[in-house]
Amino acid sequence: MKKNIILGMMVLAAGSVMADSKDDVKAAATALGNEANYTWQTTMDMGANSPFQPGPTDGKTEKNGYTTVTMSSGDNTSEAVLKGTNAAVKTADNGWQTVAEATQGGGGGGFNPGMMIVRTAQNLKTPAVEAANLAGLAGDLKVDGDKITGALTEDGAKAQLSFGGRRGGTPPTVANPKGTVTFWVADGKLVKYSFHVTGTVSRGGNDMDMDRTTTVVISNVGTTKVEVPDDAKKKLQ
Repeated sequence: MKKNIILGMMVLAAGSVMADSKDDVKAAATALGNEANYTWQTTMDMGANSPFQPGPTDGKTEKNGYTTVTMSSGDNTSEAVLKGTNAAVKTADNGWQTVAEATQGGGGGGFNPGMMIVRTAQNLKTPAVEAANLAGLAGDLKVDGDKITGALTEDGAKAQLSFGGRRGGTPPTVANPKGTVTFWVADGKLVKYSFHVTGTVSRGGNDMDMDRTTTVVISNVGTTKVEVPDDAKKKLQ
């Protein structure tokens, strides 16, 4: 009887630690979101077999204000500015445009930086929001040295693999979704997170094996200056 009681207490304690770890991540994300401003950089590794490796995405955000994003891909650089639910985008071939202007005519075929930055803007979650969302999509999270880590649920991995599809279109189907997520917290605030997902994504009759690692590093908390061109501001009115 005593052994059963001790075992039960150990199980409850373990469950409490896991719950606290997830709560710690969400609290750290909330603390970051409450800061006046911050900078981040997102990098993606599409795996050794991918013919395409995107460049970094650099972002800056201020509480209740503007969020700016610069996305690099090869020689192409695209920009977006968001405020509330409004967004303006810019590519090398066009000045600042509203989303409606940038997507007029469907954006054409083939590689289109304008459509890519529009989708980035439409799907963007700032790190404070995305990290809290990822914690909710994880199963058990546990402390491992200087990080908090765990596996994404099947639905959580599937959500990340199907990310970026056309709005209003048929979402892709995902087979064998798997994923892990890791968070780094310092002084109660989120400083970095990374998630790795694998699976087969089917879209339009085409299957693609995905192996993607996304890493987000946060910096300049409280000292970031968000600068928005006047031409971009006009498109947000």
